Amino acid sequence: MSLPRPVPVLRPALEKDVAALQDLARRTIDARYRSFLGDEGVDWFIDSGASDDHIESHFREGRLHCLEEGEDLVGLLIAEESTVDLLMIDVARQRQGLGKLLLTKAEQLLFAAYEEIRLETFASNVAAVAFYEACGWSSTGRLEAEGPERLEFRRHRESAGAS
Repeated sequence: MSLPRPVPVLRPALEKDVAALQDLARRTIDARYRSFLGDEGVDWFIDSGASDDHIESHFREGRLHCLEEGEDLVGLLIAEESTVDLLMIDVARQRQGLGKLLLTKAEQLLFAAYEEIRLETFASNVAAVAFYEACGWSSTGRLEAEGPERLEFRRHRESAGAS
């Protein structure tokens, strides 16, 4: 008989967590982003160090959080002002309800300070678009920017309390 898993906890990342969270991000990007960013885009983002730099810079600014289950880091969150900048679950732990849990915890964190919160995702990331819509987020449309097309999603504090 296996023991129940510990309840996941969202907490600010510590310096000792950064390398593991960078690795989690690289693995997740490598496994899940190729279908919409292509091999060249993913390889560049990982091999150039841009992925690691993104995690490190947000850690230094106090914006990096980790989802910890027992001794395991299973997800990460970067929250910048009213924006969910990055939300990832370790590729080995996806499809277990942790993404919804992490998004709910991100909403609680941001709604404590903001009436409306936002996030962006790649328009061609069909799984993410469906996930955010299923979690009650509303797309406000496509963003004008260089690179792959992105969608913006917003959520108001009062609509979050109703779901």
